[in-house]
Amino acid sequence: MQITLLGTGDTTGTPTPGCRCGTCERARELGVERSRFSVHVHNDRTGTSLLIDASPDFRQQFLTHDVPLPDEILITHVHFDHLDGLGNAYRLLGPRGGRGDPAPVHAADEVDPITGETVADTIDRKYDYLDSIDVQRRHPFEPFSACGFEVTFVPVDHPPMICYGVVVRDPETDATLSLTGDTSYGIPEKSRDALANADLLLADAILPAHRCADHPLGGKHHDEDGVPRTFGTKHMTREGALSLAEELNADRVRLVHVGHYYRPEEAFEEPLAVDGERYVL
Repeated sequence: MQITLLGTGDTTGTPTPGCRCGTCERARELGVERSRFSVHVHNDRTGTSLLIDASPDFRQQFLTHDVPLPDEILITHVHFDHLDGLGNAYRLLGPRGGRGDPAPVHAADEVDPITGETVADTIDRKYDYLDSIDVQRRHPFEPFSACGFEVTFVPVDHPPMICYGVVVRDPETDATLSLTGDTSYGIPEKSRDALANADLLLADAILPAHRCADHPLGGKHHDEDGVPRTFGTKHMTREGALSLAEELNADRVRLVHVGHYYRPEEAFEEPLAVDGERYVL
């Protein structure tokens, strides 16, 4: 299992367009980027590639990081920074891209009370013009096969909308990648069990805990020292993500979905990820 972090940033990315904050300037100095979230997982045995979330930065990510176009795609939720890159399937994937059958796009089939649709429904509605994709409806906690991997959608906590983490396991080697998805620290216990004991955990850590003072709702899920592990209601702090990683017994953790809200001197410290990192499990 070869994993490439195509996009490690939040909804605006780092550097953020038009922003001259110290962290965005530091990113420019270092020549690093955190584009909108996306992860590429390649299976050497099958020669196929799985894309987790379709970033709006799809085109530039694939040009920059020299990985194969995906054979199958997972979508964790319907926020634009995880979904809207799917339009790149047109003339790149499936019959129009000279790649045979339409690419399967896997999405959960639970109805979101906020939207009245499942994630799969939303993809069908927004991209009904694409004959390059074939939406596959999946039940949370029920493993399915994609690119030779065993894949499971895991419900997390990203109010007010439904969102999922993902577990990708190689059935031949038992190598396991877990992603929290966009989530607060309040992940249900059943989901924590599913995400546990990964070789690599990618955990949402949008900002450091001290920035919770800037949110109208502050922070929540405080630890024993009073440090908030959730920023507002829907994303983990750095401290929350690291606490979760310890609880889940992850062998290695990289913090992703990172915003430009870190101080410049801490914004690129371990284990905060940047685009282009590669791992072999």
